[in-house]
Amino acid sequence: MSRFLVYTAPGSGHVYPLIPTLLDLQARDHEVLVFAEESSLETLRKLDFGAVAIHPEIEKREDDTWKARTPIGAMRRSVAMYVDRARYEVTDIQNAIAQWQPDVIALDNNCWGAAAAAQASGLPWAQLATFLLPLTTRDAPPFGLGLKPAAGWPGRLRDEVLRQSALPLFTAPKSVKRLRRDLGLPAVKHVPDLYMTAPLILSYTAQPLEYPRPLLPPSVRFVGPSSWDPAVEDTEPKWLAELERPVVLVTVSTVFQDDAKLIQAALDALADEPYDVVVTTASIDPARFRAPANAHLVRFVPHSLVLRKAAAVVCHGGMGITQKSLLAGVPVCIVPFGRDQLEVARRVDIAGAGTRVPAGRLNPRRLRDAVRQAVGKKQQAVRVAEMLTAAGGAPAAAAELEKLIAARV
Repeated sequence: MSRFLVYTAPGSGHVYPLIPTLLDLQARDHEVLVFAEESSLETLRKLDFGAVAIHPEIEKREDDTWKARTPIGAMRRSVAMYVDRARYEVTDIQNAIAQWQPDVIALDNNCWGAAAAAQASGLPWAQLATFLLPLTTRDAPPFGLGLKPAAGWPGRLRDEVLRQSALPLFTAPKSVKRLRRDLGLPAVKHVPDLYMTAPLILSYTAQPLEYPRPLLPPSVRFVGPSSWDPAVEDTEPKWLAELERPVVLVTVSTVFQDDAKLIQAALDALADEPYDVVVTTASIDPARFRAPANAHLVRFVPHSLVLRKAAAVVCHGGMGITQKSLLAGVPVCIVPFGRDQLEVARRVDIAGAGTRVPAGRLNPRRLRDAVRQAVGKKQQAVRVAEMLTAAGGAPAAAAELEKLIAARV
């Protein structure tokens, strides 16, 4: 038996996609300790994991990328957030190594400080990417703008101009360079490099949501998504069990990003459609919305229960709900607001498994048309599900992590 220290960033979207991998490691008789936000600890302990709260200052530094007016501005805010959290992550990892003496460290690749501490420890370690890797390689468009892949030399020229003009904007922050230097680590020039420092990088997606990537280093493994939520067979609410028509699930980010207008637009768009509409409002009060007779609004219901009946999902394009929907063979209609959502929306569109509506053009008519088109993409969604599942999921991820144990000997 070996000990795995797993370190996650705040947000259930950073914890839940990893749980199947951790359960697989547990089934292989390994001990698993998870650092997570306070609200996730009870869930993890019920699954018999050791669970410890991340430093409280990390949770206090909330995600404010929704305040940005442009994708570039959102990326800059994102960088500032990860920088602010980094020094507390270093302390967490160093204390955990001293107290728990793990054999392997696996961590969310958005945790730059934790990555630096893990690299400096000399222990085998891995970075876990439950979101799209923010890569700048020449085998795909520059990351973040949701661009279509280049078709011919004009597209390749576009990509190269954008790539060269964007790199100076994402020079690794001085504080991160100093943190790494103080730990005796090599310098990192650009922010995207911080996501590629581990000897093993597990990306929880696969083609067709990830572009073909012949230029990536061999440390990267695309293991495909895995899905988990607290649902069990006997927890289906009575109101949900009684729904007889196909369902459209509408959901927004669990991390606040001012996306309430998506919910109201969906309620207005689908009021007279032949569906029952199930809306999970997450951080937003359900009482603030005007709900038609065919709508059911709750803060939370396990999405896996709703997806059994879903004809489509309307969402913001978070990687968690998008891949969970596609794994269930349910097409998605994405209205991206920020973070990596422009990229997710574009890739779903290209894969033919859904539709996209730019947030700036959102209105009930456009959304209604996009949902109708998405419902018609069921066959493509099922095909995408087959391709994502073929990548291996949690068993493949656990097997890759288990290989690191040999490096400890």
